[in-house]
Amino acid sequence: MGGPANGERPHRKRGVVATAAVVAIFALLAAMAAFVLLNVGDLAPSRETAGAPAPKMSAPEEPSTRSGDDEIASSAGEPEASAEAPAEAAPPPELESLQPAPVPPAPAGSASGSDPKFAILRVFYATDRKRTGSAAPNEMYGGDRGTLVYGAAEVSIPREHRLGQLEGPSIWRLEFRETPESHVVLMKAVEQLPDQYYAEIAARVANSSGKNAFIFIHGYNVLFKDAARRTAQMAYDLGFSGAPVFYSWPSQGTMAGYKFDESNVVWTQANLKRFIKEFTERSSAESIYLVAHSMGNRALTGAVKELMQESPDVRRKIREIIMAAPDIDAEVFKRDIAPFIVTAIPSVTLYASSNDKALQASQEVNGYARAGDSGGGITVVPGIDTIDSTDAETDFVGHSYYAESKSIISDIFNLIRLGKRPDQRPGLKPTDGTSGHYWKFVRTP
Repeated sequence: MGGPANGERPHRKRGVVATAAVVAIFALLAAMAAFVLLNVGDLAPSRETAGAPAPKMSAPEEPSTRSGDDEIASSAGEPEASAEAPAEAAPPPELESLQPAPVPPAPAGSASGSDPKFAILRVFYATDRKRTGSAAPNEMYGGDRGTLVYGAAEVSIPREHRLGQLEGPSIWRLEFRETPESHVVLMKAVEQLPDQYYAEIAARVANSSGKNAFIFIHGYNVLFKDAARRTAQMAYDLGFSGAPVFYSWPSQGTMAGYKFDESNVVWTQANLKRFIKEFTERSSAESIYLVAHSMGNRALTGAVKELMQESPDVRRKIREIIMAAPDIDAEVFKRDIAPFIVTAIPSVTLYASSNDKALQASQEVNGYARAGDSGGGITVVPGIDTIDSTDAETDFVGHSYYAESKSIISDIFNLIRLGKRPDQRPGLKPTDGTSGHYWKFVRTP
C-alpha cells in the first residue's frame, strides 16, 4: 500500500518521536506475547508425547557438577572439539497433510560425549560484529561494526525440545539462568581461519544427501547468541543434514536500536555479498538456501541483486531464497529489487501475514507498507511464490512464525527437504487477488 493518489508522501512524525513510538509498540507486543506464551506453553505436546523420537545421544559422561553458566563460560577456553563426519538423519516420510515436520535425532554435527539430557548441534557463522574482548560465547560479539570473521559454534538442544520453540529461561517459571538440559544455549563459539572454516563446511556438505547448506540472516533486535540459537533450532526442527550457517550483522539487540539497525543493515550488505560469493566458490555446496528474516531481507536482497549483476553464475548454486516477514518497503521491493533476483525457474519464496504487528509498527515509522505485511494488500511479483501465512498459528506479535509455527516449519520442510513448489505442498490454496496470483495457508480443522 503506497502513498495517496496524488503521489505525495503521507505526513509522518520522524526522528525521536517516531523511534520512541515503535519502541513502545514493540515493548508492549513483546510483553503481551510473553504472557500468552507463559499460559499456553505448557499445553503444547512434548516431543515424546507427540510421537517424535528423542534425540540420538552419545554414551553419557559422568554428570557435571558445574552450573549451566559455569559450563558455558568455561567452554570458551576449552580446545575445540574435533569435527566428526556427520551421520545423516533419516529422511522423514513425505507429508500427506499439513502436519509438523518430523523431528529427527540430533543432526550430525553433534559433538561426542553429549549429556543424555541434551544434544549438541554444531553450526557455522560469519559475522562483521566487533569483538567485545569477552571469552564468554554469549558476550563474544557486540553491536559495533567490525571486520568479517568466520567460526563454528556449538548449541545445545534439550531432550524435551518442542517443535518451533526456542527454549530459554523464564522468570515466570522462576528460571534465572540458562541450562542446556532445559534451554537452547550457545555453549561455544570459536573463530576459524578461512581455510579451516571452509574445509569443515565442505566435509559437512559432502556427507549430506543433497550436498546442501543454508545461510540464515537475522533481523532487527537480535544478539549474536540468539542468531546462533535460532539457526540451531531451525536446523534441528527441519532435520537439515547439510551445513547450517548464520550471518550475523551488528544489530544492537535492543528495541531502542531500530534506527541503528537500519543503518547497520545497509552497511553490512557489502560484506554479506562478499561472503555469499565466497561461500558458493569454497563450500562445495551444490544447493544453497538463503533464508532471511525481517530487516535482514534488506541486506540479503541488496546483496543478491548486486551479485546477479556482477557475478550471475553465483545464482546457479542458490537453490532458493526464502524471505520471511520481510521488513522492506513493498513498492521499492517490487520496482527495484524483485526484477533482479527472480529467475526463469521459480526459486524465491516470500512469506507474509496480516497478523504481523511488528511490521505494522515498522510501517508507522517508515510511512509505507512492508513487503511482509499482507494487511493492506499482499505483495505479488511474477516469478516469486508469495505465501499468505495469516492463518498459520503464531504468537501474539506474529513476527517469528517462520521458525515457530508448525505449519510454516512444515511448509519450509517440504520446500527444502522435498523440493516441492506451492502447488505440490499440502495446506496451500491457490488464490487470485487484485495484486495477482498467490498462495494462502488454509488451517485444517
